[in-house]
Amino acid sequence: MTAQEAYTELKKRIREISILSTTAGVLYWDQEAYMPRKADDHRAEQLAQISRLTHEWFIDTKTGDLLATVEGSDLVKNPESEASVNCREWRRLYDREVKLPTNFVEEFTRVTSKAINVWAEARQKSDFAIFQPDLEKIIDLCRKKADLIGYETEVYDALLDAFEPGAKTAEVESAFKGLRTELVALIAKIKDAPKKPDIGILRRPYDIAKQKVFAQIIAVAIGYDFEAGRIDETVHPCCNDLGPFDTRVLTRYYANDISEGITGTTHEVGHALYEMSRQTKEHWGTPMGDTPSLAIHESQSRTWENIVGRSREFWQYFYPQLQRIFYQDLHNVALDDFYGAMNWVAPSYIRVEADEATYNLHVMLRFEIERSIITGELKVTDIPGEWNSRFKDYLGIEVDKDSNGCLQDVHWAHGAFGYFPTYALGNLYAAQFWQQAQKDLPGIADDFAQGKFDRLLAWLRDNIHTQGFKYYSNDLCQRITGQPLSHKPLLDYLYDKYAGIYGITR
Repeated sequence: MTAQEAYTELKKRIREISILSTTAGVLYWDQEAYMPRKADDHRAEQLAQISRLTHEWFIDTKTGDLLATVEGSDLVKNPESEASVNCREWRRLYDREVKLPTNFVEEFTRVTSKAINVWAEARQKSDFAIFQPDLEKIIDLCRKKADLIGYETEVYDALLDAFEPGAKTAEVESAFKGLRTELVALIAKIKDAPKKPDIGILRRPYDIAKQKVFAQIIAVAIGYDFEAGRIDETVHPCCNDLGPFDTRVLTRYYANDISEGITGTTHEVGHALYEMSRQTKEHWGTPMGDTPSLAIHESQSRTWENIVGRSREFWQYFYPQLQRIFYQDLHNVALDDFYGAMNWVAPSYIRVEADEATYNLHVMLRFEIERSIITGELKVTDIPGEWNSRFKDYLGIEVDKDSNGCLQDVHWAHGAFGYFPTYALGNLYAAQFWQQAQKDLPGIADDFAQGKFDRLLAWLRDNIHTQGFKYYSNDLCQRITGQPLSHKPLLDYLYDKYAGIYGITR
């Protein structure tokens, strides 16, 4: 078999595995959106079977043999060629996955699938004890996974690498240290600021059916294709990529807070725009059609949710439309007052509803806690108390119930330990990319005031989306901005925004 024939066969094989994986994705989406509660056990078995099949197929010696044939050929001579990028990542994943026994992968999927609805019940009843037994099983499995995969320095590295390839726990800790110090100082200035927005503007009764209409207006305007996706409701918002031309958003709305439906939907649509841009039929199912990391993916959702969606220019265009939909509530509320309310800064319980300044403190808290859980320094029974204590230290408020504390996020039920740091890293990448986009696209923010978002989307597509997994996150950042990742662009962006809203200076 020639190298070209081996590569063609390998690509076909991986794509067939990807088709099976996205079949599981449909089942996960249904589980989050529509599945009846009593179907938990059967759905867990369905997902466990698919995970077993995909894992067996991928780690088969045939995959390794095909890889070896291509790796020794001229096809991978150019490190940025399609074949080279794909084989580099297939080898990395193959070497990782082959260390995991198939029965372990199957059991991990079965346990986490069942845990999702247990978590939802515990969250609804605000009772950590309901979720604790399942969480203990998941943590044991995550530790075992890390041991099987292996690590050089600490156990958490093995889990972090699944979401942020190449990243080390110590590096994340170092990056967060400088960011935390400056964020605390910024939040303190805002707390004592001479000007304060009126958050009450957002917290009035707003008809949910009308909120859905407005959220869809925004989604279409910024580029979401409803012929290649749909928007539904769930407990915890997310974006599900189910294959080419099938990218689905799950969001939520509150009758007494209009901001969550807007920001949450825009956030998930930001993820969807990335999926819709990069997953062409040519590269679908391969690393060249994938993302370098969840931090890069998160940079896209945070760009649209915050940098675009909370900008004054954005609301110059959309606010008159919102006023028409909610005339009785907003006809006498000025644009700047609404814009200020959308950028309200104050410590709050829920991460996904947090403002831009305090959000990263939520993430850092989770990173520290789950790192301690995985190392065994923190016992599962002590999670609520430790969470509440750190929350008081970081954000200055007492946690009143588990649903506003350690039960608010679904990630641990999924077994996604190592995921949380990517959220704060995503904010850093978003701000640094935005800084460069403004240089490359003069007057880009003015486009938003006219309801034009195509120039920014095209820039993101060219520089990020269509690059696939050609570069690792830090390398991609360096190529686009000419600088390594830094927290300074994010602080520059925040101070620039809040200077006008709160009257603060740096």
